[in-house]
Amino acid sequence: MLQELLVAGVAAGSAAVVYVAAAARVVKQYERGVVFRLGRVVGEVRGPGFTTVVPFVDKLRKVNMQIVTMPVPAQEGITRDNVTVRVDAVVYFKVVDAADAIIKVEDYRFAVSQMAQTSLRSIIGKSDLDDLLSNREKLNQGLELMIDSPSIGWGVQIDRVEIKDVSLPETMKRSMARQAEADRERRARIINADAELQASKKLAEAAEQMSEQPAALQLRLLQTVVAVAAEKNSTLVLPFPVELLRFLERAQPQPPQPPPPPAVEQ
Repeated sequence: MLQELLVAGVAAGSAAVVYVAAAARVVKQYERGVVFRLGRVVGEVRGPGFTTVVPFVDKLRKVNMQIVTMPVPAQEGITRDNVTVRVDAVVYFKVVDAADAIIKVEDYRFAVSQMAQTSLRSIIGKSDLDDLLSNREKLNQGLELMIDSPSIGWGVQIDRVEIKDVSLPETMKRSMARQAEADRERRARIINADAELQASKKLAEAAEQMSEQPAALQLRLLQTVVAVAAEKNSTLVLPFPVELLRFLERAQPQPPQPPPPPAVEQ
């Protein structure tokens, strides 16, 4: 009798151990568990830690709540100004409702990927080339809004969307390079013309000042000679201004004029 009780106790203990092993589940800190009992969601979403389910009746589905980094394949499209480009992006999203992510969409990762590709092609068609190259922050916000609107019902939240790269045809790259070179040449010519204008105004002011003091012109000439002589040239060409000749001519004393002949009376 005692032996039979011992055997029964061992059998019951073994069955209990097997039951606990089959019912025990561990949910990690970054996961949430959704329990299906005969195909129906039961109770609340299980948090991280140790939990149990009914063996062979319940099924626990774990959902990762971490931020997922998903690259969006390069999409080719035509911009609003008729330029063919290839644009690729990256989407950062996370699950905020584990039950909705399991129940309301078959595969939320695939759904977000397809929505991102469709939205990216739509953004390409609505934007100009200059916006894709220089105004990416605004395009990123618009792309994030387009992806986030339908994904709210899937229990998914879009954290951030970034356009990674914009690939242009080689002919367009050469055209943009020529345009940039022409623009730089235009700015250089404008700067030179502005410098010439300012220099001419200053020279005009200097000439007006020197015209009041003729000796200043001679001093300026001597300064020019000194500047040229400092180069150690073998031949020195010295310009002689006409104004200096006129100054020397005015400085010479004038000879006395002879008196006019007397008038002859008839």
